Amino acid sequence: MESNPLHPFELHPYGSLSLFGLDISPNKAVVMMWIIIVLASSLLIIAARQQRLVPTRLQSLAEILVEFIRNMIMDTMGEKGMKFFPFVATLFVFILFCNILGLIPGSYTVTSQIVVTAAFALFVYSMSIVVGFVLHGIKFLGILMPAGTPVLLIPLMVPIELVSQLARPLSLAVRLFANMTAGHTILAVLFGMVISIPLIAAPSAVKIGLLILMVVLVVGRRRVIAATGTWGLVGMCILIPVILTVIWSRWLPFAFSIAINALEVGIAFIQAYIFTILTCVYLGDAITLHGHAEGAH
Repeated sequence: MESNPLHPFELHPYGSLSLFGLDISPNKAVVMMWIIIVLASSLLIIAARQQRLVPTRLQSLAEILVEFIRNMIMDTMGEKGMKFFPFVATLFVFILFCNILGLIPGSYTVTSQIVVTAAFALFVYSMSIVVGFVLHGIKFLGILMPAGTPVLLIPLMVPIELVSQLARPLSLAVRLFANMTAGHTILAVLFGMVISIPLIAAPSAVKIGLLILMVVLVVGRRRVIAATGTWGLVGMCILIPVILTVIWSRWLPFAFSIAINALEVGIAFIQAYIFTILTCVYLGDAITLHGHAEGAH
């Protein structure tokens, strides 16, 4: 077992490459981003070219993706926000592919690097500020004063809103980074336990016999429970894990690692969705100044 569960997140340069004194040596994260860009672009281009009356699976998936992102934009920004569709779609697809492909053993989760998520968050927030000033000019500062705020509360509300605004890129970056790092760290620890937990010394014949007994109990569980009632069920729930432990003591962390890995697939989508929907919300605030997006539903 590795002494440091964060070891998989370490990055080492592939060779040495510099430009005007700046180190631009590629590493595993950079290579992974190149792969993700090529793969995601290729799949979407192929799906766009396969336009048929009866859609293929890839075309159907692409249409669902487009409709999903369109609904996000309409719900948060309204019709005016559709001009940001290419940006929002690119952001969602890239983060989703980073999260999903990072679950493959031997690959790298790009979004587990705070510098990557921080770059995304700062760009998104800066973009919302620029859009706000372009559309509203100096009136955009009114975002620091929610509509209907009494005059006496303005000195209190402005600092609160300012802190809230400054916290947006921080929370956006840390949320994605922390979730992806935590999940992969837990998986690294569990896989390490699978490797390091010592096996119980027992003759092969004993283990084979116990395996047969366990199979018999599982296959005939209904008869056992019907004959012995609740106590039989309780006994099986205790006996089967004990037999499994004698046969292969590493089964429990292995089972947990499979469960956590399945959970990580869902988290990968959820985190991509959260990052994208918050991007839409921030851009929506810049467009409407705390108002309701025209055409939103």
